[in-house]
Amino acid sequence: MKTFVLGGGCFWCLDAVYQMTRGVESVVSGYTGGALPNPTYDQICTGMTGHAEVVSVTFDDTVIPADTILDMFFVQHDPTTLNRQGYDVGTQYRSVMYYRNEEEQAQFLAAIERNQPLWADPIVTEVSPLEVIYEAEDYHQDFYAQRPGVGYCQVIINPKIAKVRKHYAKWLTA
Repeated sequence: MKTFVLGGGCFWCLDAVYQMTRGVESVVSGYTGGALPNPTYDQICTGMTGHAEVVSVTFDDTVIPADTILDMFFVQHDPTTLNRQGYDVGTQYRSVMYYRNEEEQAQFLAAIERNQPLWADPIVTEVSPLEVIYEAEDYHQDFYAQRPGVGYCQVIINPKIAKVRKHYAKWLTA
C-alpha cells in the first residue's frame, strides 16, 4: 500500500474521484501545510492558517500504478492556477503535493513534468514535505457519496468526475 497526500482545491472533489477508483483503499480529507495545530474547517476558510485542503489517498499499487493516481490528480483540477480552483479562492485551495520521502518527491516532480504538456500555462503545483496532517471533520469525509444531489456536487464535482472518466474510465468503479 502507498499513500499520497494531495491538494487540488476543495477536498470534496478529489475525494469523490478517488473514492470510485479501483485499487484505492481509503480517502481521508484533511488539512496540512500550515502552522495552526488541529485547525477547524471554519479556521481553514479564513485563509489565515496556511493549511491546504488535502486528501490522503491510500491505494494498492499492485492494482493501480502510482503514476496513474498522480496523472488523475492533474486531470481533475487545474494545476496552473495559483491558490484557486474555479470559484474556490485562497491558499487553502492551492494545488499541492506533500511528500514523505525523497522517492515520493521525485515521483511528484516527474508527474508534474509528465503532465505539463497537457496544459498551455505552467503548472504551479507546490511540492512540499509533509509534516503533520489533521483529519477534517466527519461531515467532510465521503461528502460526495453521501450527498450527490447537493448543488455543489452537481455543478462542480460531476464535471470533474466526467473529465476523469473520459481519460481513466477503466480505473473507475462507478
